[in-house]
Amino acid sequence: MRVRYFVAAAVVVLGATPAHGQNRAAAPSSCDLPHASGVSSQQLMSGQRQRGYRLFVPPGYDGHQRLPLVLDLHGSGGSSAGQARNSGFETVAATERFIVGTLDAVDARWNVPIQAGRPDDVAYVGDVIADVAARVCTDETRVYATGFSGGARMTSLLGCRLGSRIAAIAPVSGLRLPGTQCSGRPVPVLTFHGLADPQNTYDGHAAGRGEEWLESVPEALDGWARHDACKGSVMLEDPPGPLSTMRYAGCADGAEVRMIRIDGLGHAWTRKEVDTTVVMWQFFNSHHLTR
Repeated sequence: MRVRYFVAAAVVVLGATPAHGQNRAAAPSSCDLPHASGVSSQQLMSGQRQRGYRLFVPPGYDGHQRLPLVLDLHGSGGSSAGQARNSGFETVAATERFIVGTLDAVDARWNVPIQAGRPDDVAYVGDVIADVAARVCTDETRVYATGFSGGARMTSLLGCRLGSRIAAIAPVSGLRLPGTQCSGRPVPVLTFHGLADPQNTYDGHAAGRGEEWLESVPEALDGWARHDACKGSVMLEDPPGPLSTMRYAGCADGAEVRMIRIDGLGHAWTRKEVDTTVVMWQFFNSHHLTR
């Protein structure tokens, strides 16, 4: 039986107070790391390999106040420049005052599912977090990860492997639960998925494709709910219109597990039916790590 609720997740006021159970931590101590605002290209060594990423520092950065960091991962075949255009996170960051690190996979494909002999992208993301924090005053209790398509599958893996350093994840068009690889703290999860997505299909179980394509999006969401020790069954909020939400309640440590579904949407990061980026930042802004 379908239960109907109002889709509160799609109505967002930036700067709202944190969600229950995730009260904002005391302001972190200041630091002294001058850095120009705007976009720059950064290089680092990770796994004995030269890697790079795109760094955005918001206007008005003073070199002393610690700011949140959003990590943004492109889809398979994409690039950091393309993902910056796709998500528009730098535009939101300019007004909401947070840092954006947009990452690049080797040969434009993330190592997920993990294959021997390919770059260790989990280690790379951890190295980027450390590299950003060495350049820009970063609130390391407020580091978040998102990605599109293949980047969403990689983001799901990061929630499992780097949950001690990433406060919340929000995969777009590619939520997964990486099975036995997933351990550690309850991780808040928000995901967006088009019900007409022909690439990462909502129902999964795609014939003739790899094992990672078998899991449906609701199955992955349920797996994250179990990981986060949520209580009860999934609740469906389905008012008139293209948006509906599936969510779990009573998750451990104030975590959330929620999916915004978009009827008729294909394989896309939309800002039409719902402003994915704005809603995602509001979700991120409600969660932090406790130290």
